[in-house]
Formats: sequence, structure tokens, C-alpha cells
Amino acid sequence: MRLINEAHVAQPGLAVVEVAAADDQTAFAVQEALAGLWATAPADRTTRVAGEPGVRLRCFLDVRQELAS
Repeated sequence: MRLINEAHVAQPGLAVVEVAAADDQTAFAVQEALAGLWATAPADRTTRVAGEPGVRLRCFLDVRQELAS
């Protein structure tokens, strides 16, 4: 994965979330749960790191923007 850009965390309320999961389905389920709570810039794919188990996924959140229930 690329380094986290300063713009991604430039203000309070912005966050970068990295998910480590056994498989793509689990990683995307976690991302979907986060997107149900806050404004999210979702990832469209997972990555695999050689020598490490499972998959990784990174998404960007703005926790200042709660979604309407």
C-alpha cells in the first residue's frame, strides 16, 4: 500500500482505516459497515502482502459527517 498522504488526515475528523482480514468478503463487509456510519471513500480492491496472511484494505473516513438514519 502507498504511504498515507497528509491530506487524508489534515483535519480533525478525517481518518484512514486499514483493515486486515482473512478474505476479500470480510474486508469489504467491514468497509460497508463503516460506510453505513460515516462518509467514506471506499476501496474497490484489496491487496495481499507477500509473507503475511490474509488481505488488506484501506478506506478513508470523514467522521464529522454522520449519515442520516
